[in-house]
This record gives sequence, C-alpha cells and structure tokens, in this order.
Amino acid sequence: MRKIDKLVLNAFWGPFVLTTLIVVFIFLLRLVLFYFADLFGKDLGIFVYLELFFYFSLITLPLALPLSVLLSSLMTFGKLGENFELTALKSAGISIFRVFRPIMIVAVLLSGFMFWFNNVAMPWANLKGWGLLYDIKTTKTTLNIKEGIFYSDLPGYAIKVAKKYPDNKTLKSLIIYDHTHNDGNRHVTLADSGLMYTMYNKKYLVFELFNGKDYVEDADRGSNLDASDLALHHFKKSKIVMSLDAFDLHKTEESQFAHYEIMRNNIQLQADEDSLRRTMRIMKTGFIRSIGPNFMYFHKPINQSINVVKNTKWVAGRLKKGLAEKTARDPMDIAIQQVQNMQTFAQTNLTSLETRQDKLKTTRLEWHKKFTTSLAILVMFLIGAPLGAIIKKGGFGVPVVVAVSFFILMYILTQQGDKMAKEGKVLVEIGAWISNGLLTLIGMYFLKIALNDSRLFESDFYRVLWERLKTWKMRRQKYSS
Repeated sequence: MRKIDKLVLNAFWGPFVLTTLIVVFIFLLRLVLFYFADLFGKDLGIFVYLELFFYFSLITLPLALPLSVLLSSLMTFGKLGENFELTALKSAGISIFRVFRPIMIVAVLLSGFMFWFNNVAMPWANLKGWGLLYDIKTTKTTLNIKEGIFYSDLPGYAIKVAKKYPDNKTLKSLIIYDHTHNDGNRHVTLADSGLMYTMYNKKYLVFELFNGKDYVEDADRGSNLDASDLALHHFKKSKIVMSLDAFDLHKTEESQFAHYEIMRNNIQLQADEDSLRRTMRIMKTGFIRSIGPNFMYFHKPINQSINVVKNTKWVAGRLKKGLAEKTARDPMDIAIQQVQNMQTFAQTNLTSLETRQDKLKTTRLEWHKKFTTSLAILVMFLIGAPLGAIIKKGGFGVPVVVAVSFFILMYILTQQGDKMAKEGKVLVEIGAWISNGLLTLIGMYFLKIALNDSRLFESDFYRVLWERLKTWKMRRQKYSS
C-alpha cells in the first residue's frame, strides 16, 4: 500500500465509523420514541432490550452505510482540498481517479458485503427483531394498582383498593371479584386491610387480607334451593394467590412472521413471485371456464301439450305442476339472475386478483431492494468524493449539511418510487431504481466538475460570473443604442 492510499484511508475510516455509529444511534432513538409506551414499564430485564436494540441495529445498517460513505467521502476529500493536499497531488501529476481509488475499492467491498447482508443477515434480523418487538408490545405492563379504580389486567380478577400506602405493599379497604370460573360476579371478597407482595421470583402475587368477608353465590345449587342462596364466610386473616404468568414475555412462533417479504431472501422471493403468478394464471383460466355455463344461448319453449296419458294420474298431475312452474318463469328473469350471479362471481375474483397483484408488486420490489440498497453505497461515494474535492471543506460543518441533504433526497426518491410502484403508476423496476438512477446522474455531473477543477461552490466563482454578466449586458446596451 502506497503512502497516498494510507493518507486517504486514514482520513476516511475515522469519519466513517463515527458516522455509522451516530446514524445507528439516531434510528434506535427513533424506534424508542415511536414505541416508548409499548416498550417500557414492563419489567422485562435489560437483556431483552439489549437483544432488541442489537437486531434493530442490524436492520438500520442498509440506511446507515450509504450516509456514512457519503459523509466520510465528503469530509475526507474536503479536508484534503482544504489543506491543499489534493492540489499538491494533482500538481505531482496524480489524477483525481488515482486519489479516489482506495475509497472506491472500499465502497465496492462494502457494496458486496451489503448485498450479502441484505440477502442473508437482513431477513434473519427482521424476523428476530420484529418478532421480539411484537412480543414486547403484547406483554402486559407491570402490576400497577391505583386507588379507587378497578384493576382488571390480572386475568380472572378485578381488584379495587381505597388507599395504597407509600410502601406499595400495605392496602386499605379491598374489593376482589373472582372471575376465574367465568360465572359472573358470584365470588366477591371484601377486606378491611391487606398486604400485597410477590413470591417465587415474582411468579405469583399474594394478597394477605385481614378482617373481611367472603361472599360466594352457590353456582352448583340444586332445584330445591332458592336463587338468592349464597355462602358468607367471615375471616380475620386470609390469603389469595394469583399467577403473574400474564406479565411474562411469551415468545411467538417465528413461522407466523416468516411469510412477510422483508423476512425472505432473494431465492424465496423469486419462488413467491413464481407461485403468485401461477396462482393468478389458474384463477383467470378457472374464471373463464366457470362462466361458460351461465350463458343461455337459446331458450326452448316447453311444449305443454306433452303426452302424459301413458303415465298414471299421480305422475301426470305432478308433471303438469312442474311444467307449469317452469313455463311460469320469464326467460328475461332467468337471464337477469344469471347476470347478477356472474357479476358477483367476477367481483369476488377481481378482488382476489387485486390482492395477489399487490402482493406480487411488493415481492418484486423487495427483490430489487436487495440490489438497490447495495449499489446505493457506490452511488453515495460517486456523489461524496467529487463533491468533497469541489467544496474543499473538512470537519462536520458544510459536509454534514450537504450529506444530510442528499440523504434526504435519496430517502424521498426511494419512498416515492416504492409508492408509485405499489400503486401501479410506474413499473416496479422503475420505482425501485429511480433513486439510484437520478443520484448517479448527479454524481456523474459532480465528477465532471471535479475533473475540470471547477470552482462551482466558491463565492469568487459567482462574483466573477456576475461581473461578466453585467459587462455583457452593458456592451449589449451600448451596441443597441
């Protein structure tokens, strides 16, 4: 490795690693803020949250790496230009492509890694991350009984306390409805005071009650008992033990989420596309074949003078009745009914086809994303490297503003392309590649300017351009007069 390569790479790796960590942190912070109410207050333990953040850190990499390459390229070549090192290299006869080469090789390697990541690691991270997030969201919050309000998050019980002391253990005036048998409000417990605590590593909740009454309506009473009969039990001390299993984190089977497009690799997406196309083809063929019997090409009048003499009187009477019912129906009514049946059948098939068509577009779009998000790293390098050489500003000032602007542009173009592709306004290929295509053209334009040593982003350039424009305008006015 030559000194020039070490110079460029040493200036590149620091901003790249730092930017990647910052972007991943920002997206994790966005996740926490968006799902704050669902994530916290459930006493799940630090390791569950660390696992969740690990999976979503992997999920954010396809967005973080293009921005990191863009910003670090801008800062690297902006710093080289600001310190006149880039000018010295050009003066020594070294082309700008040679200066770009080490980071370009890194960008190519990162692009190849990102394709593998999108095809192998990303589906796994999506399956684990979103599955764990769903489990956390469906887990009940930590036990929090408030004064004067019935608490019903414990399955099978409704609990109300008049006063809860600061130790979160001593309670005053309790009412507990036992609904564990699903027989209504047949079992009610009243207590003057009580203690609330957990046991067996928070597996069970215990209410130790004092000076109360236990009312149990007789659910198994016989027919000889009055409907108002109930059992009343006075107690000085009693215990009610409740399971806290509902507050534990329950793992959902991953197979329930595995059919989503973001959780499948390219081979699986291609198989899904082929299956959807085959299903749609079978549905269309089946619809065409099934509507044939509904067409009535002619209506043959029924001859009411049919000879029924050969039959017995009982058969003849029923034949005449059946013929009368058939001839009483107007052919137009039959045709209208057939048309209505066909319309209903066609609408059902159309809805089913549209659903599969939407899923087909989403599947194809996800297949293309495996490539577009990988090549976005090269596109961002193509913009960042020449733009840094043009701006000639290092640090986190101008490069950050420019990088974030182009990242937002890439994000907007990607989202709009996906939206138009899913709505059928453009081809899926166009919607998937429109962002990379437009940004590549912008990068080629910046590369052309960098090769020509243009001063596009310097104030002197616009000042000289303005003076030339004023001089040209004055000459034109002089000649016209």
